[in-house]
Amino acid sequence: MKTEQKKYHVGLGPGDVGEYVLVPGDPFRTPKIAEYLDSAREVAFSREYRTFTGALDGVKVSTMSTGMGGPSVAIAVEELNELGVHTFLRVGTCGAAQPEIRMGDLVIGYAAVRSEGTPNGYVPLEYPAVASLHMVNALVDAAEASGARYHVGLIRSVDALYSDLLPDQMPRPHLRDELQMWSRAGVLSNDMESSTLFVVARLRKLRAATINLCVDELGAGEIHHLDPSYMDRMLKVAVDALRRLIARDATKHQ
Repeated sequence: MKTEQKKYHVGLGPGDVGEYVLVPGDPFRTPKIAEYLDSAREVAFSREYRTFTGALDGVKVSTMSTGMGGPSVAIAVEELNELGVHTFLRVGTCGAAQPEIRMGDLVIGYAAVRSEGTPNGYVPLEYPAVASLHMVNALVDAAEASGARYHVGLIRSVDALYSDLLPDQMPRPHLRDELQMWSRAGVLSNDMESSTLFVVARLRKLRAATINLCVDELGAGEIHHLDPSYMDRMLKVAVDALRRLIARDATKHQ
């Protein structure tokens, strides 16, 4: 149901956002993303949700941060859905789970392992967390055109960041063995938001996908500060993918 009242958490009302939204975690990444939009302006900054709205190729597009973790992502999807948003593209960061994934590489997830708790409040664990096929295809095409190193496959979302980074310092037994198991199972990387985004979006009949920038190589055990050009490269790929998706949607509705 769409109402005229501003949404309690995201601080947005009707007309404040486009139907396509780029969603990073960091509120201070949205101004950077806004530079890739035409005539973008800040429309809200409520809690962890900072929003800019502009346009791509004449189509209204927004970028809104979600903060870290599944609960805040679920709230964002629910409230933006009520404002008419139908497409969510996460532009985030991740830690590698495979040795060939290096600092600055791009990771496109077509599905996510649900190693976190938020979607359990919606559906049982048997329900898969799967991205939108058309969005994944647009991301792959954009990454290929950019010439950047990228990987496509299964990712994993977690709640406890530091239990993954420092497993030997945690009281939970056999945690390192569990992490190695996920790596052997073919998981490419770990983040904190994608599985919630995929599940909630699909349940609400929306589209969602993820492109992440690798900021931690396998076994590094710490969060790295990377060259800002890597982030710029990912954002260019994400914006190109969204342009491709917008063009496809326009053709479909002609």
